[in-house]
Amino acid sequence: MDEQRILVIPGSVRRGGLNAALAQFASGKARSLGLQVAQMDLRALELPVYDGDLEASSGVPPGAHQLRDAIADSDGLLVVTPEYNGFPPPLVINAFDWLSRVPAGDSRPDGLKATAGKPVALLSASPGLYGGLRSINFLRQYLQMAFQMVVVPQQFTLGRAHEAFGPDGELKDPKASQSVVGVVSALAALAGALRGAEARGR
Repeated sequence: MDEQRILVIPGSVRRGGLNAALAQFASGKARSLGLQVAQMDLRALELPVYDGDLEASSGVPPGAHQLRDAIADSDGLLVVTPEYNGFPPPLVINAFDWLSRVPAGDSRPDGLKATAGKPVALLSASPGLYGGLRSINFLRQYLQMAFQMVVVPQQFTLGRAHEAFGPDGELKDPKASQSVVGVVSALAALAGALRGAEARGR
């Protein structure tokens, strides 16, 4: 069987961002586990704020189709998100709102079919003590209920993240590093099980 393909989506891609750093660290750990990793820059998709009138006049932006294709081509997702006022950032929510509007075409599923049954794992980093816990708990609910994704029970929030990384981009605390590996491993195990079940059902 080919390598499992994991799509890593940082919820913030600003220069020096803590969640971008955590996403990069997690990507390295995923590769060390034998996973094929791709990263999606949500900002590069250039998605406007969702507006039904805009959709009616101009259709669904190409960036939303790119996101759908990346998700459809992956075996699982790893979303690494900050917390803005106790909630996932608009960059993440807006991207998934547009994704839900992507129609089927060219042998590709619509946006909601691309996410249905897709395994996803959640990480978060924050300078605060709890590391964005409220954000990923909301995101867990959103992805499960609105997009029918299978969110793995394991998750990790990196508190005091501004102090957590060494100059080499590695986490200083071995327990934190092991927690990230645990989340990535759980995602890989679920993605592998679902992929195997799908192959046997063909």
